[in-house]
Amino acid sequence: MSLKNSVLGGLLLVGCAGLAGCAGQHSAAALQQASADFQKVKEDSNVLRIAPKDVIRAGESLARADRLSTYWGSGPDVQHYAYLSQRYSEIAREHTEQALNDERGAKLELERQRLQLALRENKLLSVQQQGKWLEEQIISLATTQTDRGLVMTLGDVLFDTGEAELKNSANRTVLKIVQFLQLNPKRVVRIEGYTDSTGGKQDNLKLSRDRAQSVADMLIDLGIEDKRIQVEGYGDEYPVEANASERGRAQNRRVEIVFSDEKGQLGAAR
Repeated sequence: MSLKNSVLGGLLLVGCAGLAGCAGQHSAAALQQASADFQKVKEDSNVLRIAPKDVIRAGESLARADRLSTYWGSGPDVQHYAYLSQRYSEIAREHTEQALNDERGAKLELERQRLQLALRENKLLSVQQQGKWLEEQIISLATTQTDRGLVMTLGDVLFDTGEAELKNSANRTVLKIVQFLQLNPKRVVRIEGYTDSTGGKQDNLKLSRDRAQSVADMLIDLGIEDKRIQVEGYGDEYPVEANASERGRAQNRRVEIVFSDEKGQLGAAR
């Protein structure tokens, strides 16, 4: 064999080895990513409950890719089955998210129907009895008279930390507000959201408005016209206590409902 042929042969072997090495690196990376994705869905109890078949398919594809990774020249097949495993893991997460959203929607609809039923049942009382009872209830619910009008404070306990969705414990209070507004059709309200100083200014501003809007949406769902409701979010402005302690921060995380007078005149906004 000539020296030239020997050199060419050596270069060819080196090139093949390099290509094989690159392919092996790609296969190992794909296998590692598929394994990480599968581990996440396998450890999620909701995914296992809602999409077990997709999790099984993801595991089977991952196992096949792992077996093939031990054979020389099987890089493309390893990447193929690793991709399938990743895709099944992704599908399992998507199915789970959709199902959880449906469950939450059904729960909210059931709660809304329950509140509407309670409203209808309460309408069986005479208007006069309701009016007297509700006046007493509204006054007893931590209301204060300010230059902005009569103010009711809904505390932080009605929301989970960092969340804008009303907890079920708020329903009784909201129901009383709805009844009061139904019996006083000229009154309007301004719903104001506030946070503590934890977090960024813009995040606090958005969270405060979202919480106020959550209360407004509940009132609207229960029959109060949206034109009778104003919504404001003030973030961490206008604290009622110092933010230096947890107790103070908890008091600053609140929603305030400002009631107009009997003629529908609201006090000036902040």
